[in-house]
Amino acid sequence: MRGRVARKAFALGSAGVVALAIAGCNQSSPNGEATQTNLKIVEKVQIDENGAEVKSAEGVAPADPAGDGKASCPPVMIAMMGALNGPDAALGINIKNGVQLAIDKHNAANAGCQVQLKSFDTEGDPQKATGVAPQIVDEAFIVGIVGPAFSGETKATGDVFNQAGLVSTTASATNVTLSENGWRTFFRGLANDGVQGPSVANYLKNTLGSKKVCVVDDSTDYGLGLAEAVRETLGPVADSACNISVKKGDKEFSAAVTQIKGAAPDAVFYSGYYSEAAPFAQQLKDGGVKTIFASADGTKDPEFVKQAGEASKGALLSCPCGPAAGSFAEEYTQKFGQEPGTYSTEGYDLGTILLKGIDSGAITRPALLDFVRNYQGQGVARKYQWTDKGELTTNLIWMYEVQ
Repeated sequence: MRGRVARKAFALGSAGVVALAIAGCNQSSPNGEATQTNLKIVEKVQIDENGAEVKSAEGVAPADPAGDGKASCPPVMIAMMGALNGPDAALGINIKNGVQLAIDKHNAANAGCQVQLKSFDTEGDPQKATGVAPQIVDEAFIVGIVGPAFSGETKATGDVFNQAGLVSTTASATNVTLSENGWRTFFRGLANDGVQGPSVANYLKNTLGSKKVCVVDDSTDYGLGLAEAVRETLGPVADSACNISVKKGDKEFSAAVTQIKGAAPDAVFYSGYYSEAAPFAQQLKDGGVKTIFASADGTKDPEFVKQAGEASKGALLSCPCGPAAGSFAEEYTQKFGQEPGTYSTEGYDLGTILLKGIDSGAITRPALLDFVRNYQGQGVARKYQWTDKGELTTNLIWMYEVQ
């Protein structure tokens, strides 16, 4: 979900942050869906764990999935696993499109090495993912995976891929504990919530000067893990009077809105996905809650803006995902008829890494696993190099704003 503009420092002060209460009115269609809006998610600033700005590296060329055009390989497949249907499908589709672009560029340049993408839909459901994982393992031509996409499904299937020795590179699963299971096949392609949580919490507390923040989670593995990191970093700034848990799938938040309105916080942080964040933001605005609305990568999708309409204006969204820029953004938009979304960049980069491994001759599961384990190189989003636990050696967070 990235409609991105040129990077610039985040100008602080009242002009830089728009409270939901003063956002323009959102008009709804007869079927209850938000009407089209000209708002979009715009990158603001890259931050460290203290919430302070970090300048981006410039002038480093990302790896090209086309390679030198001389690759030769037998038929092999890369799997993509994640939500392609259901309420959070946009996030999975973004990843799939990124991988597809990398594979298409590779195949167009390498007639002697044609790699196929095989997609597996989990709808983001851990239970459904446990049925999908054996299908991937049993497909002998699959040598690597971009996925699973969400933390819950990654937790539910990590052992399966580990036992099969099948490299699993996630573009989006951010729960901290995923790298603590001893899986030798797990590689996270972005910062985890142990980085994102403190970074966005300190951004709210230190950079924006919030004195009271209500933290709301959606009770999922992702939402709980991120919220825990945010609450711990905020300390007493996380007001216990509005420490709230809702449920994934909820669409009615009147009790939470009433509780938050009574607390009168400087900011509300929602830890969950866009399908719930959108009606929550709308109901906060309709309820007269005058505060900053902040959320994270699960909300950073154009669907949030589309569904919340003008109630999304001014929302601050953190993400370990890197902005799309340059030729990648142009090629993606031309191919798919829309700008890159959240995790499109990571999908492209991780797909490129697997392709580079295949081109190097790593056409078996053990060989490709070894290639990824020892890989280091620049992507569109960031530099990629992993620790022995599958975590990146360099982790930074981006802040975005709906404008």
